[in-house]
Amino acid sequence: MSEETKSLNFIEHIIENDLKTEITQDKLRFRFPPEPNGYLHIGHTKAIGISFGLGERYNAPVNLRFDDTNPAKEEQEYVDAIKEDVSWLGYKWDKEVYSSDYFQQLFDWAVQLIKDGKAYVDSQSSEAMAEQKGTPTQPGVDGPYRNRSVEENLDLFYRMKAGEFDEGEHILRAKIDMQHVNMLMRDPIIYRILKKSHHRTGDTWCIYPMYDWTHGESDYIEQISHSLCSLEFKPHRELYDWFLDQLVVEDKLRPKQREFARLNLSYTIMSKRKLLQLVEDGIVNGWDDPRMPTISGLRRRGYTPAAIRKFVETVGVAKRENVIDVSLLEFCIREDLNKTAPRVMAVLDPVKLVITNYPEDKEEWLEAENNQEDESAGFRQVPFSRELYIERDDFKENANSKYFRLTLGKEVRLKNAYIIKGEGVVKDENGNITEIHVSYDPETLSGSGTEASLRKVKGTLHWVSIKHAVKAVVREYDRLFMDEAPDSHADKSFMDFINPESLKLITAYVEPSLKDAKVGERFQFQRLGYFNVDNDSTSDQLIFNKTVGLRDSWAKEKPKAQANQNQPKSNQPQRKAIDVIQQFGKKYTNLPEAKREKIKADILALAENVSYDELEPLFATAAKKVGTRIAAMLTLKVLLKNGLERNDAINEFIEKGLADGNALLVAEAEAL
Repeated sequence: MSEETKSLNFIEHIIENDLKTEITQDKLRFRFPPEPNGYLHIGHTKAIGISFGLGERYNAPVNLRFDDTNPAKEEQEYVDAIKEDVSWLGYKWDKEVYSSDYFQQLFDWAVQLIKDGKAYVDSQSSEAMAEQKGTPTQPGVDGPYRNRSVEENLDLFYRMKAGEFDEGEHILRAKIDMQHVNMLMRDPIIYRILKKSHHRTGDTWCIYPMYDWTHGESDYIEQISHSLCSLEFKPHRELYDWFLDQLVVEDKLRPKQREFARLNLSYTIMSKRKLLQLVEDGIVNGWDDPRMPTISGLRRRGYTPAAIRKFVETVGVAKRENVIDVSLLEFCIREDLNKTAPRVMAVLDPVKLVITNYPEDKEEWLEAENNQEDESAGFRQVPFSRELYIERDDFKENANSKYFRLTLGKEVRLKNAYIIKGEGVVKDENGNITEIHVSYDPETLSGSGTEASLRKVKGTLHWVSIKHAVKAVVREYDRLFMDEAPDSHADKSFMDFINPESLKLITAYVEPSLKDAKVGERFQFQRLGYFNVDNDSTSDQLIFNKTVGLRDSWAKEKPKAQANQNQPKSNQPQRKAIDVIQQFGKKYTNLPEAKREKIKADILALAENVSYDELEPLFATAAKKVGTRIAAMLTLKVLLKNGLERNDAINEFIEKGLADGNALLVAEAEAL
């Protein structure tokens, strides 16, 4: 088997076989058929990616078809939002079509079914019909109207269309088999009366076709070669084919329905009805709230099309349902923004730092690299002065030897600036620190080339100059639900798992280069995470949304929760993070890509609990143990981001990685 054949997913295998035996490539046509009754969410990106991805692979057209057969729930707002989302993801559709375009044809075909004795008007209550339908283990029974004459059925159906009856008085059903083992084949409904205005056809119609009737027939009209659906539609395939059997003519292509596993994500709900409840109950601020799993919500939060497409590609196409850890989605956006987002400095929980031996009236503009991952990003000027803001948790009055940040009597480097030493603090009447006093060494300016500037210290802190700082609002978002599967509990509502801390409003101070930042622009706030400028931002008030942290903060919470559930085992010693990382490394290079990306995310999270002293011995790992060396490189990446200063041992380890023959190791070394 060739490498190309091996790399095909099961849908592509089906298409390849069809191209060999049934159709030519110019007959391939796909479609993405959303119902315009809500905003698209992350679950839809898989269906979008599959259909449009096949279009790109086979150079085949893809229709964007709005399945607008239920005017009670559909709105033009949703149509516009769906088009914007698909375009934003980078896909181009061939034709924009609507099921409502085919209402007359669908009606005419329904009339033909009646004339052929294959459809009838039923006038029972919905309760009576449900009772007659039976159960999965008990066959249904024929209803009293099943054998109405063709003439009576036609008369009633035309009068239904003319608006003579109220909703629920009559329905049109296919006449198939009330004893069929598949309950969907027990005389399914084709048309119902709905006296509601349609967003496109207005009040022209008061009867509307059901999805199962509309779906396959629309595919047939558009000559879709492969109708791709999620797995819940697999039982519907038999009905899809039965309807087509009644209509297809020999010289026209017959669509083929095939199913794939839908995308399920942890800590997330995908039901449009439940998402609508979040909006209507005011839990979130609209469909595009950055906590929502909608595409518009992800876009507003700062996610990129590239990250979402990479996520869908990594998840792949499967035949069985599974739940993807949301940390994989977060990992994909971190990886993308790491390459593209400019680095800037911002302080979210400020405390005043005074450099006592720096002249009061002096200020400098220092050179700062915009993105070490992108040489073309260049440099910017950042102002420096005697009084700065640093993060409150970057200082401890008393700290142990593993604390690499600022404390009394020890040195750290200010990013792009000087080495400082903690000298003292000023406190208020409650004992809270209001000022930190430090001294600086004027010979240690980063990049100056002096011997003192090359001196190594273990910690590096970000900062902003107080007199130059720009005040901003930061919306710090977290996961909306505290449970991995919030809608899977029989005894609880998904609303019971709402995270009360999913949004925090913070007054922050950012460097002046951000003063003119535009809506949608994305940045890395160094040592804090990735942020973007929100739609609500104005020239007078900058507002940033937190897209994702530099690490998975929830990775630490999971072991805690699991430990609480297994208290009898609490006396067992916990494995050190570095030991788990080593174990992951042993199998790293043998894993498939999706699993490898998940393990990579786990290593990056575990690395937060590793000290340099624990990591350094791994620098001597044998060359053949590539996976362990990659795990060590990933751990080093986290320590460096958290302020660890490079030394000769670190530089030598990175250089060996760059010289290695393994592409995965080289890639991680290049990232440093």
